[in-house]
Amino acid sequence: MKKFLVPRSWFVVVSLVAVLGGSAVVPAAAADQKPSTKNKETKTKAEVFRPEPGKFPPLEKAATYRGELVFVDHANRRGSLRVPGEERFFRNPPHPFALLPYGMVHYHGAPADLRDIPLGIMLHGRFYLPPDPSISVVPVIEKSRDSRPAENHAILLEDEPSHCLRTGKVWRLSEVEIQGTRGRILARRGPKEGGDGEEAEEMLTLDTATVFWRGREKLGLQDLIAEGIWPADGKKTLGGQAVYLGITWKPSGGWTSSAFNQFHVSDIWLDDAAMQRASAHQAEKHKDFIRSRWMPAWVDAVEYGDFGKATITATLFGGMDAALYQDFKKGGQGQIGAAELTLKHSSGNYGHAHMAIKGSIVEISKADGEIPFGSSGIQIRMKVDLALEGFRPGRIVRLRPQEWPADAVPREEFLPDGNASPEERFPTPAIFPKY
Repeated sequence: MKKFLVPRSWFVVVSLVAVLGGSAVVPAAAADQKPSTKNKETKTKAEVFRPEPGKFPPLEKAATYRGELVFVDHANRRGSLRVPGEERFFRNPPHPFALLPYGMVHYHGAPADLRDIPLGIMLHGRFYLPPDPSISVVPVIEKSRDSRPAENHAILLEDEPSHCLRTGKVWRLSEVEIQGTRGRILARRGPKEGGDGEEAEEMLTLDTATVFWRGREKLGLQDLIAEGIWPADGKKTLGGQAVYLGITWKPSGGWTSSAFNQFHVSDIWLDDAAMQRASAHQAEKHKDFIRSRWMPAWVDAVEYGDFGKATITATLFGGMDAALYQDFKKGGQGQIGAAELTLKHSSGNYGHAHMAIKGSIVEISKADGEIPFGSSGIQIRMKVDLALEGFRPGRIVRLRPQEWPADAVPREEFLPDGNASPEERFPTPAIFPKY
């Protein structure tokens, strides 16, 4: 598939369709131009796997690693993780990452946006090489020169509870030791139902800032001590109690080697009810967010009609709450607007609804068989009276059923009407320091 790097202004296809009798494919003005290169690439296609535009990549091709979230640029869907390594953890330089357009974020076992994740949280991730290094919003890393992973475009980021819920695992506490306002627990991650698959035991720190969730209760360390559940001082065996943990990193334990590579517990969910409440709250928060920003998708096909009319077929991205997909109904009305790879709305000075095109939803279909990670498997066909430049196959769009709000979004989440610079459309990696 060709890359279209022309500015995504709201160029209307009326004149071309009229000239060609109502059936045309709009040519890209700069389709054959080579984009300026901000990051050099030396690897050959035979050596690496790189996602292709317009295709959801196979999950088994993704690199897997985790790290502490230390920087977030939520508007451009990028940030930095401090990835554990052989060195003491605090010395490891932040590792930039970007979310793919169809990349998902999970927090507390529910869909989330990057803005929802507190700094310091340890995140598990699945990553690929940049689909197009020349427009990568984060530095392109040479594996031969840097020990950090070259794969830095995420299809999935999830905190520890989300990772455990998705994989059917829990943490089992074997022992706790309290000394004043601090403590340590011995725990191991393994299958919730038991059996094979338990991982190595870890020593994790905790303190009086650690939050304990039990049913509807929010407790502190002193509450567990007052109830006699945990000791006020010394050790206690916990017998493999199953819990969910929120994991961070913080300086603790002086300058010993083990202390710098030891992780910290921010939250402990003591039962399933508490974890389910946290997930439900995050799910509601994210549903409200998506309804205000609209559902992201990419265009699969465009059937052009007379005088600029068209039928747009788009695949909705995955990872959302089921209720959001159910809001799209055959025969209903909606709007579709162009967006960028960062999911920013194109031309939004007057609100994203002002420049989006209204239409009717003529068909909704669900793919059979295995649905690729990143995809919902749901295709929407929408008839519009005006096809825009941003509706070409492979482009990113955002859609809404007419019932969703059409409020304005913050300035950092849209591009100005027809005046977006290349730097704003493709944010450079220059914001990230070089270590």
